[in-house]
Amino acid sequence: MNSPQISVVISTYNALEWLKKVLWGYAEQTFKDFELVIADDGSRSDTADYIQDFAHESGLNIQHVWQEDDGFQKSRILNKALEACRADYVVMSDGDCIPRKDFLAVHYSHRAPGYFLSGGYFMLPMETSKAIDQKAIASGVCFEKAWLLQTGMTSNFKFRKLTAGKSLAKILNAITPTNASWNGHNASGWKADLLAVNGFDERMQYGGQDRELGERLMNYGIKSKQIRYSAVCIHLDHPRGYKNQDSIDKNRAIRSKTRNEKRVWTAYGLVKK
Repeated sequence: MNSPQISVVISTYNALEWLKKVLWGYAEQTFKDFELVIADDGSRSDTADYIQDFAHESGLNIQHVWQEDDGFQKSRILNKALEACRADYVVMSDGDCIPRKDFLAVHYSHRAPGYFLSGGYFMLPMETSKAIDQKAIASGVCFEKAWLLQTGMTSNFKFRKLTAGKSLAKILNAITPTNASWNGHNASGWKADLLAVNGFDERMQYGGQDRELGERLMNYGIKSKQIRYSAVCIHLDHPRGYKNQDSIDKNRAIRSKTRNEKRVWTAYGLVKK
């Protein structure tokens, strides 16, 4: 089997109803030469059963990379998924982010040697998240302002992420004050670059482990490119029971060392040394 042009890493943990919606989104992509690598941080067997059935029904190339539940160990499972990727180029997102039909086409067209791409998301309330079904994803109406307003959204300036055409999106990407950081929900880069900095730091649980990876990439000499208004995904609402201040504080200290000491390599990543 030939290697795909893109490996898409999707993280998940016991959120099957949301993962279904995300997978429906990837089934509708205009860019077809990709594989999905599901980075599963210990979900129950119903997730594995669905992924197997969906791969058969959709014809998508899917790898399910699973580890036993040991608390929030997203960095660890992302490293395992990264190792499994067969493409030279890797897109990373989450199992609560539904991609618009052109999501992978945008990442592919903007990729460039020496760069990683930094996308964003459009956050939905719970009412709207629940209202999205397979038909809404297939038709694309769940990315349209009118439909979203009808299903619980309130109008705000962030709708420009969904409504901007290609020309306006390019301008907004250039002028946004938001840093072009590595965002775990919507980022992409070359697998060789991710391996060169030894992947994710597995000491880090919730709170900035994606940004720390991006900081090491930049210390390594990789530049970042902003595509938050071009590569569109909608973020489904959910509780965050794994969020705790101790983890956030620990991760901030690790990030501080990475920045201040210009660290490129983590001794707690793919290679342990």
